[in-house]
Amino acid sequence: MNERHNKILEILSENKKVEVTKLSESLGVSQVTIRKDLDHLEMQGLVLRAHGYARLNDSDDINQRLAFHHDIKQQIAKTAASLVENGETIMIESGSCCALLALEIAQTKKDVTIITNSAFIADYIRKTGNCRIILLGGEYQNESQVMVGPMTRMCVEAFYVDKLFIGIDGFSIDSGFTGNDFMRCEAVRDMAKQANQVIVVSESGKFKQKGTVKLLGLQQISCVVSDERLDEQQKNDLLQFNIDVLLQKKI
Repeated sequence: MNERHNKILEILSENKKVEVTKLSESLGVSQVTIRKDLDHLEMQGLVLRAHGYARLNDSDDINQRLAFHHDIKQQIAKTAASLVENGETIMIESGSCCALLALEIAQTKKDVTIITNSAFIADYIRKTGNCRIILLGGEYQNESQVMVGPMTRMCVEAFYVDKLFIGIDGFSIDSGFTGNDFMRCEAVRDMAKQANQVIVVSESGKFKQKGTVKLLGLQQISCVVSDERLDEQQKNDLLQFNIDVLLQKKI
């Protein structure tokens, strides 16, 4: 994707539904160009088209989410991977930043064991590097490719790790960190009980949104890894709760 494609996705993320004419005016290009851009994004499954407008595809398909701000997420993943030592056993929950983090660890670290409830992540890194993968059992969510439910809770109780890396769908100082799927949020809370530190890896745009389900409170998070566009007030809110903030510069 080019820079204009990313800008279109940002506009749709903020407004949910935008007319082609408004996208044309906002980006200073013709409607013909915008339609070609939307055709490209629709082929990737990132947007849905209708007569005269487009909206973001809010599907939970992780392949689609990986394409959105891929370069930024990749840099966030590199920063988060620096927190992992060779030979360490860690947990990683599902999400696009988490998938790229797992890949970065597999490519750059030695003898790391990754415990995950994400079948996508297990498959994504299975041929890369020198990682051992432990896939937690549970009820399989077909679109997100995540294991959830009571069996996941039973499986994760067999392990205890120093670090758990998670993604988020939203944040506010009042509600803390939030998600959009009840079962996935429940799985994250179960995994968090077995970890000494919980580390959020997420692009800054998620901190401007608010999910529908309580994920974890501010007191339960040790560190946030995001990008330089994180709002200064949000950064101060995190620091106020003794949460370390690592920001990857824009590229």
